[in-house]
Amino acid sequence: MNITEKGRAIDIFTHDADYRVFLMSLKAGGVALNLTVASHVFLMDPWWNPAVENQAQDRIHRIGQFKPIKSTRFVIKDTVEERILQLQQKKQLVFEGTVGDSSDAMSKLTEADLKFLF
Repeated sequence: MNITEKGRAIDIFTHDADYRVFLMSLKAGGVALNLTVASHVFLMDPWWNPAVENQAQDRIHRIGQFKPIKSTRFVIKDTVEERILQLQQKKQLVFEGTVGDSSDAMSKLTEADLKFLF
């Protein structure tokens, strides 16, 4: 969608109660959206960087949101998606161990984990 079409679609979803589902890619849903009219997020494609998923979920969890929010991630067992989730967990431990100054987080990572990440 171009920027005009995207804006029109968001406006319809926000103001017309007949529209109950809004589909978007993580790339399109990561920045500059306020979708507080929504209350459910379904993540269908895990991303190697957990911050991208967090940003997409944050589109509905903003100032002005008064409804309970539910976020559901779909992952198929024994697929690359499971490997992506493992990668996300390791990246989170590195973040907590460096930026968050958590020695406990860093102790959970093996030398092989660090070589894999870097």
